[in-house]
Amino acid sequence: MTPPFAKILIANRGEIACRVIKTARRMGVQTVAVFSDADRHALHVELADEAVHIGASPVGESYLVGDRIIAAALDTGAEAIHPGYGFLSENPDFVDAVEAAGLAFIGPSARAIRAMGLKDAAKDLMEEAGVPVVPGYQGANQDPDFLANEAAQIGYPVLIKARAGGGGKGMRKVDRPEDFRDGLAAAVREGQSAFGDPHVLIEKFITSPRHIEVQVFGDNYGNAVHLFERDCSLQRRHQKVIEEAPAPDMTEEVRAAMTDAAVMAAKAIDYAGAGTIEFIVDGSGPLRTDGFWFMEMNTRLQVEHPVTEAITGVDLVEWQLRVAAGEPLPVAQSDLSINGHAFEARLYAEDPVNGFLPATGTLDHLSFSDAARNDTGVRTGDNISPFYDPMIAKVITHGEDRSEALGRLVHALRGTHVAGTTTNAEFLTTLALHEGFQTCQFDTGLIERDLDALTTPAPTSEIHLAFAAIAGLGIDPQNPRLGWRLWGDASHHVLLRQGPELHERRLILHADGAITLAGGEEALTLRNLTLEGAHVRARTGPTNAQVEAWIILTPTPDGLSASVRTSGTVRDLLLFDPRAGRAADLDQGHAVVAPMTGTIVALDAAVGDTVAAGEKLGVIEAMKMETALTAPRAGRIASVLCAAGSQVEGGAILVTLEDEETT
Repeated sequence: MTPPFAKILIANRGEIACRVIKTARRMGVQTVAVFSDADRHALHVELADEAVHIGASPVGESYLVGDRIIAAALDTGAEAIHPGYGFLSENPDFVDAVEAAGLAFIGPSARAIRAMGLKDAAKDLMEEAGVPVVPGYQGANQDPDFLANEAAQIGYPVLIKARAGGGGKGMRKVDRPEDFRDGLAAAVREGQSAFGDPHVLIEKFITSPRHIEVQVFGDNYGNAVHLFERDCSLQRRHQKVIEEAPAPDMTEEVRAAMTDAAVMAAKAIDYAGAGTIEFIVDGSGPLRTDGFWFMEMNTRLQVEHPVTEAITGVDLVEWQLRVAAGEPLPVAQSDLSINGHAFEARLYAEDPVNGFLPATGTLDHLSFSDAARNDTGVRTGDNISPFYDPMIAKVITHGEDRSEALGRLVHALRGTHVAGTTTNAEFLTTLALHEGFQTCQFDTGLIERDLDALTTPAPTSEIHLAFAAIAGLGIDPQNPRLGWRLWGDASHHVLLRQGPELHERRLILHADGAITLAGGEEALTLRNLTLEGAHVRARTGPTNAQVEAWIILTPTPDGLSASVRTSGTVRDLLLFDPRAGRAADLDQGHAVVAPMTGTIVALDAAVGDTVAAGEKLGVIEAMKMETALTAPRAGRIASVLCAAGSQVEGGAILVTLEDEETT
């Protein structure tokens, strides 16, 4: 089949840029990547046929500069621009500029994007088209007193949403009238920062809500189809964590009503290309035809599109290219059907134990399970930059039914190994095994309700410690003289650090080749050890059970880091060098430390102020999300080392405290 374009430019980075390149390459379409300073050696740059530098690392100086992207397309002879998701993908002015330059935009028209780009106008439009919408206020009056009164009339809880928002940014759930103004201020700040638009709307928060969305696709000839639904109810701070297709417990009657409404919405704006109609659904009982309401439309390809591809067998990126080139939809609605079940889990460089703060750093090792489709834009040796979303990969599984697909997801997550940065992999596994999720008894509040249980890591096992010590000390289990001594067994004193926790153990090497780790609650003896590269096996316990691990060693200034994956969990342990400094172990309870690299957007701290433990002192923003800065203990502020608007590095001391009686 003739390729729809000879060459396209991808106005994006990371995972989605790599995803588009793979389909384009299969179709015989050449690709042009664009990159910032931070992405000079990125995977998408390596995969593309050509690559053009477009500016500095901040998105406002590179990936959001439409003129440079269009110039790069023209200079390289590209015929069309694929925007991916995020960045300029839903910017109608960019679409106009692309088309004015004589290029094709691989996405919907500027008119369609404008119609759905602002949540308030989109709700009005959908209401006129007969699509059910969530009760709320989406008018022009943005006076805080007026909005507070509207919220009271709607009835708490309410959801404050930036009208130009997306990805959970600029969104705050407010449960009580007294919290409304703080929630409003935060939503306005995030809306202005992320989208350049402080305007908000207010919606009734549906109790026990589920988030179910419908994938739609239209062409330029008035045709539109749906590719069934996805359930995206597992969310944290309104950001999707695990998605699946089709939605569990969906009946054919409700599916027909919801997909009909979605297609109606797409046709109301003559939509062409890939789009998603998102519905908020009453999940307090069985799904029903009068229990869903239009929430918003995403006029682009969604992050979670692979689960739809898995159950339909459709390559949505290929459809995008063909429709943008003027071809009609390749199939009719009757040609589409659901095959099995699929899940997608978003693997991020973030720390669930520490409030899901982004975890920048170098990926010392990255490997995935063969049981999943793993869409990624990084590889071993790459950096997780503070400038962009910290996604590492999307882990996608498919099975004949929900149980099989979910089992494969758990297996794939347990087989994923990331060393060099903290990830949410263990959190994702725990979430996938949650009883409510396993039995389809869940809504968008599941994670928030069970956050402590979901983010409490399993204890570090003696097996993790033993394998870390064996690898870190360079012990060769195949050495026939491993533990031989004239008198007694050889032994090593080891000190392993995991974050602030220290594990002191003794490793005993026996003459018969067995190794014992002593000093914990129970001694662990490993027998029949074999080592093949990073993979080690052993037998242990009264039943001679087999245990295995994968170990990645990385030198650090303080010692040797051993990243150990065993029993489905990864632990990064530092084999401490007693000759190195101990600065990392010092108590920092006297200071407020930047939890990540970012910008101080609010600060309410002055020298001499008396503060209580946990009192909010300011707000730091990174990756368009805000995090509160709080006092680690009660005391008096001794110094303030930053100001609102300051750019700060992760780990920098921002405020210092002294005891109240200090003079």
